[in-house]
Amino acid sequence: MNRFLQLFRLGNGLMGIAGVLASAVIASGLGIGDHVQALLLSFLVVIAFIAGGNSINDYVDRDIDVAAHPERPIPSGRMKPETALYVGCSALGLSLALSLLLWDVLSTSIVIAACTLMLAYELVLKQRGFVGNLTIGLLTGMVFLLGGAVVGNVEGNYIVAAMAFLVSVGREISKDIEDMDSDRGRSTLPMRVGKGRAGALAAAFFVSGPVLSLWPMYVGTFGYLYFTVLIADAIFIYAALILFKDPHRAQKYAKYAMLVALAAFILGAIS
Repeated sequence: MNRFLQLFRLGNGLMGIAGVLASAVIASGLGIGDHVQALLLSFLVVIAFIAGGNSINDYVDRDIDVAAHPERPIPSGRMKPETALYVGCSALGLSLALSLLLWDVLSTSIVIAACTLMLAYELVLKQRGFVGNLTIGLLTGMVFLLGGAVVGNVEGNYIVAAMAFLVSVGREISKDIEDMDSDRGRSTLPMRVGKGRAGALAAAFFVSGPVLSLWPMYVGTFGYLYFTVLIADAIFIYAALILFKDPHRAQKYAKYAMLVALAAFILGAIS
């Protein structure tokens, strides 16, 4: 069982659930109690999707992971590559099937688009560098769109979805900078343009998140507690500043900043 939990990246699945729940609160505020059944079903959809995507990822990256992640089930010899592929495709299929039970065209359409993008990423776009980074950003943003769609207010999550997209692209570029040695054979953005230019672009994505976060303040979308987002903005800017010296630390700080930003959006929605 441990090899499957490692394959699925259970921690990522829990983060996905947290994202859907947070985005549902942002979109519906205190009215979230009216959507409990749909939310629970959406949690299963996200868990199955993330498990499927990570399983297929490990199958596609099985040769690279011999050096980059030898502890994972396939390179460590604890799982056959074909098993990971079968489980991954089955999990994505389950995610699609469960999304039909939401009885909402928009929610199901988001899941269909996400599954299509995931397969395109693993089979083609991952090797295309920056296009792959953008794809992961889109997939991250879709989590927040799904949370809004489930409670019937996807428009209320456009800003947080856009922020998640921007920050995720920055993190993906940072990870590509960090993994340049183990990514030989791939054509990542840092390999194409160099660490300096790639780092500058990642920093720009990190900074664009705080800039976008100011819009709800200007239009008065949320309550006064939303101003705690300024803490997240400061962390994002710090991540951009340290990115050139320590990309690993920068992308971790960007992740922390996104969690603080989510909390700010939730507080703003209920205040």
